[in-house]
Amino acid sequence: MKIGIGLPNQVRGTRPTAIPGWAAQAEQAGFSTLGTVGRIAYPGIMDTVALAAVAATTTCIGLLSNVMIGPVWPPVLLAKETASIDEISGGRFTLGMGVGIRPDDFCVDGLGMAARGQRFEHDLGIYRRVWRGEPIGGGPNAAVTPGSREIPLVFGGTVPAAFERVARWGTGYVGLSLPAPRVARDFEATRAAWAEAGRGGSPRLIAMAYFALGDAEQGRANIWDYFSISGDEAARLVTGGMAVSPGLVKDTVASFADIGADELILNPAVGDPEEISRLADIVL
Repeated sequence: MKIGIGLPNQVRGTRPTAIPGWAAQAEQAGFSTLGTVGRIAYPGIMDTVALAAVAATTTCIGLLSNVMIGPVWPPVLLAKETASIDEISGGRFTLGMGVGIRPDDFCVDGLGMAARGQRFEHDLGIYRRVWRGEPIGGGPNAAVTPGSREIPLVFGGTVPAAFERVARWGTGYVGLSLPAPRVARDFEATRAAWAEAGRGGSPRLIAMAYFALGDAEQGRANIWDYFSISGDEAARLVTGGMAVSPGLVKDTVASFADIGADELILNPAVGDPEEISRLADIVL
């Protein structure tokens, strides 16, 4: 199982100027992937901006949005932005997406929560056409450069439509930031949808978990702050599953390996760059 690390782009108080240095240090340490956390209505750094910054300041580490909220974007704009990130990175980007669950993130006029799943399905076809270089806007020009490719897609979510979306459009699935026994059910549902669709091979299965090895109390406060809009129960589940010691980090890694995760992204609960070396000393 590969081990990646998240960027602190949605950790309250993180300085935007710290993101490129965090990425360079994580790449040097040997993590497999850099992941972002995506949300609009929160005082963080936009996932597309963070990804563009690290695409330009790293050379080999994978990049993943886990997960970007698709239906809050005009589809051609999102397709063009993500294609640009992928090209700047030299083809290292995997686009992780979901439909979103927080009403305050849907702040673009005309792109509300209603029918967002249906809208997302329609938008996925537009992304593909843009990435293929088809003309847009009724004119002769494509939105992307000739070097663009169809970006690999992975999806999050816990309803049947999410697993079916993986089988129709994607290369894999991203689990919620919950304990491995809970995520195992979603992995199994993804595998079943994949097989039912007649897809060959296996879907890429990505897990997420939070850690705080320096200031555990601040980490818990940050994660509670971020997830509390989803309700106390959700915040309690995520905060309670956070790894705050070397032993708990090792237990977390082992638990996701046991359920067949291909990669585990460990997301920081604090923005202290010392967390990178603390984590690397345990898992790499």
